[in-house]
Amino acid sequence: MTRHAPALVIGGGISGLVCAYALQKAGIDVLLVEASERPGGVISSVSHDGFLLELGPQSFTGSSQLRSLCANLGIVDQLLEAPQHAPRYVLVNGKLRVVPMSPPAFFTSSLINVPTKWALVRDIFGNSVPPEGDESVAAFIRRKFSGQLLDRLVGPFVSGVYAGDPEKLSIRSAFPQLHEDEKTSGSIVRGMLRLAKSKKGPRERSPLSTFREGNETLIRALANKLGSRVVTKTSAVNLYGQNDGSFHVSLEGASSDSVSARFVIFATPTDVTGNLLAQLDPSFAPLLAPIEYAAVAVISLGYMKQHVGHALDGFGFLVPRSSGLRILGTVWNSSLFPGRAPDDHALLTTFVGGATDPAAATLSPEELIGIVQHELASVLSINTPPRFCSATIWPRALPQYNLGHGERLASVKKSLARFPGLFLAGNYLRGPAIGACVEQALAVAEEVKGQLA
Repeated sequence: MTRHAPALVIGGGISGLVCAYALQKAGIDVLLVEASERPGGVISSVSHDGFLLELGPQSFTGSSQLRSLCANLGIVDQLLEAPQHAPRYVLVNGKLRVVPMSPPAFFTSSLINVPTKWALVRDIFGNSVPPEGDESVAAFIRRKFSGQLLDRLVGPFVSGVYAGDPEKLSIRSAFPQLHEDEKTSGSIVRGMLRLAKSKKGPRERSPLSTFREGNETLIRALANKLGSRVVTKTSAVNLYGQNDGSFHVSLEGASSDSVSARFVIFATPTDVTGNLLAQLDPSFAPLLAPIEYAAVAVISLGYMKQHVGHALDGFGFLVPRSSGLRILGTVWNSSLFPGRAPDDHALLTTFVGGATDPAAATLSPEELIGIVQHELASVLSINTPPRFCSATIWPRALPQYNLGHGERLASVKKSLARFPGLFLAGNYLRGPAIGACVEQALAVAEEVKGQLA
């Protein structure tokens, strides 16, 4: 049987859910199909023995659009904000050092040497021109500042955001504002100041946030609003265009119906999207499928606070690759948000793997827990086993905005222009953060509404 719907969304992660919800809210009949048993993708919250775990993203940066979405869903009162001035740490020479978060702190910090500080001064008063071709994050930081800044701050930050390799990540794609600042102002600092002055109205605060019952609160609220329009355990397997300009999509799984839709939004990983679009034009597959994804293991450990030698007074810490440790960093969940651990306990969530350590994803959960337990013991002075352990491995956790990513997406956009009614949504387009996915998905919904009008 063929079902007719103005819009079909393929993929039920945060991007697909938000896009489908925005279309439904605009009065457009929409159907969303998701291949797995539940919507939400890597956003998953689990309660166990009094601990509230995030199996994927631990929190998100608040924005006006995200807060507006929460208000429309009726969950804004469930938002929690992390302490605004919670310090971040980086592991240097075996010790946790506070990351300078302001210009005065940067210039007075012993974490950064004098030549690096002078390089920042040169940027403020000098002029530089970016190279014609794409440039890696590592090359950009070395050219503008120093290898020390790359190793101690930028590299760990890249691991925290993208689980990526700064030698491969494109500065234009991963951090486009930095490239634009240098291109237009000849200086990163002056470019940032000019951007701040150009924004009208009061400065928007972007707090680090989550929900009282975990990040999956957002997923559940979206899925509840969509109701029967969400069909899980169902994959899109065939796609072809019809004479009236609409598209026919064959489904497989819990629902084996076909769908005829005027608009199709692909909110699936790039390999799935590329294979489906290749049925319309073979050129899509070699453009989308090769986009790399980093595998990440998320390890949560629960301890009695009295058994942890560090005060855990902050956000957590990141680990430079030069340290020799395998962990990328650890979030001190119970220090940031209430209800994450029983009284007198601490919940620590650690990340292993990423683009610089792909072999980690091949290890067993027991092996990963052992690595994390051993390395945390030395960093945080822990001398007892954890009371609670959890390991989740995401083989394709985060897309990598590597060199050439921008050109690749431009080619995809050019090819897609030949098929009005087809749209892309996902974390490989404007950034992997929850807020970036929400904003991009809402923009896609606006495009669909515009075409329908």
